[in-house]
Amino acid sequence: TGVLDFEVVSEQELAGEAWERLQGVFALRLRVARLRLGRQEIELTEYLAPPGRPIPDDVRPNDHAFQHAALVVRDMPAAYARLRAHGVRHASPGPQRLPDWNPAAGGIEAFYFRDPDGHFLELIRFPAGRGDPRWQTPGDALFLGIDHTAIVVADTEASLAFYRDGLGLRVAGTSENHGCEQERLSNVHGARLRITTLRAGTGPSLR
Repeated sequence: TGVLDFEVVSEQELAGEAWERLQGVFALRLRVARLRLGRQEIELTEYLAPPGRPIPDDVRPNDHAFQHAALVVRDMPAAYARLRAHGVRHASPGPQRLPDWNPAAGGIEAFYFRDPDGHFLELIRFPAGRGDPRWQTPGDALFLGIDHTAIVVADTEASLAFYRDGLGLRVAGTSENHGCEQERLSNVHGARLRITTLRAGTGPSLR
């Protein structure tokens, strides 16, 4: 809320056998905070008991454990300056502008960083004609909403059989990203990404 301009919608504590069975964790007590940015919401879940393991410090964007949420910003330099002013931890060396030769992603600006627990997050700015049209709505807000969550998969075709054919999400676009800008964004030398965007009826997309 203090850095990214989310608003608290609700907070509650949860415990009991039903939650233990749902989570598969014995003797748990959860503190759950629901936050809103624009029209999208996330839930932050703290295990008051039992405590879990921290995120490994050496997780990288090419690891299968990698997942992030992408927050849309109106002005990348201003948003990056906000993060720097609050001492936010870098995951990329700085914002990257994807090259114009990329037909699906050219002109998009992006930056990876970490939250206090080490979760990866992304700032993303879409130029005119890119992304969902709602991100071009005039206004003063710096942080606009959640565009997507991205999950690294081992096999795109196997994952499409699950997410598209099994769960009913639709493919909204594809892209193959590579080059020095993508390498710096991911902080992975030689990175080459096959990206498939999936959507449900509403809400953030899945990549």
